[in-house]
Order: sequence, then structure tokens, then C-alpha cells
Amino acid sequence: MLADGASIYQECVIQETLDTTHTSSKQRKKMDATKKRVAIVGAGPSGLAACKHALAKGFRPVVFESAAGVGGVWRRTLASTRLQTPASAYRFSDFPWPAPADAASAEGLFPRHDQVLEYLDAYARRFGVLERVRFGCKVLGASYVGATEREVAAWERWSGNGEAFGDGTGEWHLTVRHGDGESESTQTYRFDFLILCIGRYGVPKLPAFPHGRGPDAFRGRVLHSMEYSSMVHEDAAELVRGKRVAVVGAGKSAMDTVAQCAVANGVRYPCTMVYRSAHWMVDPKVARRVKFFTFTSSRWTELMVHKPGEGFVLSLVATMLSPLNCCSSLQRWVISKVTEAYYKRSIPMREHGMVPDCGFEQASLGWRLGILPEGFYDRVDEGSVELRRCGSVGFCADGLVLDAGGEGERVVGAEVVILCTGFDIDRPLRDVFASPWFSEMVASGDHGGGGAVLPLYRHCVHPRIPQMAVVGYAESGSSIYPYEMMAKWVAHLLDGAVRLPGVRDMERGVAEWARWGRWARRSCGGFFLKSCVASVTTWYHDQLCRDMGHSPRRKDGLLAEWLQPYGPTDYAGIQ
Repeated sequence: MLADGASIYQECVIQETLDTTHTSSKQRKKMDATKKRVAIVGAGPSGLAACKHALAKGFRPVVFESAAGVGGVWRRTLASTRLQTPASAYRFSDFPWPAPADAASAEGLFPRHDQVLEYLDAYARRFGVLERVRFGCKVLGASYVGATEREVAAWERWSGNGEAFGDGTGEWHLTVRHGDGESESTQTYRFDFLILCIGRYGVPKLPAFPHGRGPDAFRGRVLHSMEYSSMVHEDAAELVRGKRVAVVGAGKSAMDTVAQCAVANGVRYPCTMVYRSAHWMVDPKVARRVKFFTFTSSRWTELMVHKPGEGFVLSLVATMLSPLNCCSSLQRWVISKVTEAYYKRSIPMREHGMVPDCGFEQASLGWRLGILPEGFYDRVDEGSVELRRCGSVGFCADGLVLDAGGEGERVVGAEVVILCTGFDIDRPLRDVFASPWFSEMVASGDHGGGGAVLPLYRHCVHPRIPQMAVVGYAESGSSIYPYEMMAKWVAHLLDGAVRLPGVRDMERGVAEWARWGRWARRSCGGFFLKSCVASVTTWYHDQLCRDMGHSPRRKDGLLAEWLQPYGPTDYAGIQ
């Protein structure tokens, strides 16, 4: 077997009356959903959507969440964190934001982190998800029991017969730790299907430092942005107050951290941002005026972008309508160039060495974008923020040593160093499996796309890993409703409404996305967020719609279908 398994297993028993009216009489004859044991790992936005739609199909999923509440990464944010995506796009299809979240004001367009958390909690309560979540429960490992690795590798159909629950002999054993400290206990549970909603941002990525110049050489405090943002807000403020702080990185988390430190200490103790290359950070004022999502989410715009498995004709159209060797349409290219010119004119990027190495159009294709903190460059001008660009960085006893190439080394004094250096995004998914074979297959980083795309069919199921789905790994410009579409697709799969092709055909589908991932990464000059579907979101949703037996054309009329932007409410009718 793939796992030894423990001798004693405790069943998850949750006594609750559920509304099963969504399950047709034909489906009831085929399968009693209430008797199928479904586990969901994680109660972030994707986990909430997965649970809601499994409930709608009559299942009784159990959600394991290590934190004390729902929300995922939104429970671990800086005090100043706001939504980067407009609220009208960052929402569930059938659950609107409360007023004034959809308003045009800064407060309404980009809600605060606590407002996002309240929205997610309200969604969970509205659809009965909260009752299914078991808080303080961390899944330590998952083992598939019921077939040998050799048997699984020989299957021609996913899960052996192409069904979500296989032939009924296989199951997942989850090792779960309850509580922490003195009250900690570990138990193992059995489930017929596993849905992983564990996200990409749970394991810090630490850079390599020159020999002898690692954090051990530093006399102050070193921490990763994940640790800093997870702190109680009062404790985080106290940590940096009255101290020299250096922040390594130039992405969204780095910008927000620097701005927060600058507010706390002002010009007396300026915060130093150390970075190798700058990123495109969207000015919130421009975002409110330009409505960037309106121009990037219509079928007309997406028609001009190469898509996975698009065929010769669509590929030719995309190539013909991509002048100047751009990787998107003339419309998209013009918009990106105008926006880029505006930023360079209105923001003192050149004066401060913050012009990104890639163009704005490349950054938008790979979704390497962020919202600039309000008044960031004002703080640079006043002296509460200092910017230091370098080729490499290391530690010394009193701070950081910057290698500026021909200009030699320079020491930046610091008492606290915060590393905003990203995350090992595959690690949470890879580490959940007890089987090294499963771990290697799902997230080795070497699957055709050069690590650009995770090898999942429809970004949800691996062709060789039975009775398991992933929801919420693929990234988009607006994550919630693509997560919801994945959740709907998985719920239809559980219900028997999605019929999967053979394993070989599924692998060919994965290979199409891998080839597209290689093209997208090349087109972005390497600035591509792994498994990012932002530029082909509607195309991806079309695939999911057809699989679920719904029309991918969600608009009224031909002109509306091609010219109006697609968004969450277009898919509200799919349940």
C-alpha cells in the first residue's frame, strides 16, 4: 500500500440535518452523497467555496483548519493591508459585498483586510459552512490506502474507473493534530475523497547569503514577512518602534512593510528598503480611474492572447493581432504603454532607481503587479523611507552589507531586518503527502512547463493521484471567483456530473497547459507567477463550464459576449 496506516482509526462523526434538495432523484439512486466522507483541508476562500458547493450537492464535508477562524492568509496580514483587486471583482458569484464595498471610493474599491475577513466569515455563515469547520486542527499528512503504487501507475482511468470515489476500496487517511501545547493530541481519520485548499503562502522562501554573512552574523532580530504579518498588530508595531529597520525585497509585502515602518518611526528612524529589482506597483488613484480589469477581462481582449490548446485558427488570430512582437492584442499593448508612460511621468521611479526591469505589459501577463501604498514616494521624499538597490546582500553584526558591483560594498545599519523574499509555493502541497511518489508528481517543479504550471488536469486533479482534488492553487487577477469555479467543478465531479477522459487524455490536457506555461514565461521575460491564469481566465472557465454541462457563453447578445468584461456574477447561475 501507499501507506502503512495506523491500527486504529476514528471516524469523523458530525450529526447535522442538511438540505439535500439540490440532489436529483436520479443521483440519489446512483449514490447517497451523505454517506460519502469528504475532507477539505483549509478554510481560506478556496476552502469555503469548496465546502459550500459540496454541501449544495448533498455531501457532508469536514473542513480541517489549523487557525482559530476562517479566512486563510487574510487572518495574517499587516495592519495596513488592503485588497489589491477591486471589490466588485474579488467576490463570490452569489454573495455581494455589503455597501459601500462596490462604491468608487478608495474605501469601497479596495476594502481593508478586516473587511475582507468579515466578508468571508459572513459567506461561511450564510451557506452553513461554518458548522462544517473544525478549527485548531492541523493536517500533518495524507496517505492513500487501497492500491499499490504499481497498481495506481497502471490505471488507464483516473481513480481506477474514472469516478470521484473509485470502486469504493480506496480511501485517504489523514493524520490530524488537535490543539497545541499541553492539550495537543493526534488522531487519524478516514475519508473517501480529499480536497486540498492549502494555498501557496504557508512556507517562507529564504534567500541564499554569501558565506559567513548569513543571519547568524547579525546581532539584531531577523524575521520573514510571514512571521511579521502574523504578529498581533500591537506587537508588530512595538517590534519596529524606535528602531532602525531594513526590509529586503521590493514586492507588495515589502512595500507595505516599509510604509508601515515609516509611519511608525518617521524621519528619525527611516526604514531602508533593500532590493535587487523593482516591481510594477499600480497607483491606487489610477486604478480607480482607469478600471484596469475592465480592459483585461473581456473575450475580445483575451482573443488576442495565446491560449492552451487553442488550435491553429485561434493561434493564427492571436499572432496576427499581436503587433510589435507583443504577447497580447494591440488594445492591451496600447493600454499598457499608456499606463506605463503615466506611471513614469507621475511617479519619481527614475529619480529613485525604481524603474522595473520588465515592461508593464509583461508584468500584467504574468500578474506581477501590486497596489502601491498611499503616499509611498512622499515618504521617500520626506526621508522616512530610504531605497537601496544592490546586486547581493549579506549580514554583518550591525546590519546589512550591500554589494553594489563596481561601487563596492556598503553597510546599512539595522536593529531589525524583515525578509520579504516570497514563499516556497509548492512546499505546502508537496509536504502533505506521505507518499514520496505523490509528492514528486504533484509538485516537483519539473513537469514540462519548467515549473511554470502545476501538472493538474483543469488545475484541479492530478491524472495519477486518485480521489483527490486541489482548489485554489492557480492564481488569477481576481482569485475568489476562479477558486469558486474550481469548487463548482469539483462538486460536479463528486456528484458524477463531470466525466473525466482517460488518464492519457488527461495528461495531454496537462501538457497543453505546460506548453502554454513555457510560452507565457518566455513572453514575460521570466516574470511569470506560477500557474497564473490571469490572461486566460475566461478561456479556462469555458473549459470548466463545458465539463459541467453549462454553456460557456454567459452574456446576453453577441456584442455583450465579446465586449463586456466577464466577472463573478456571470457564473452565479452555475450551482
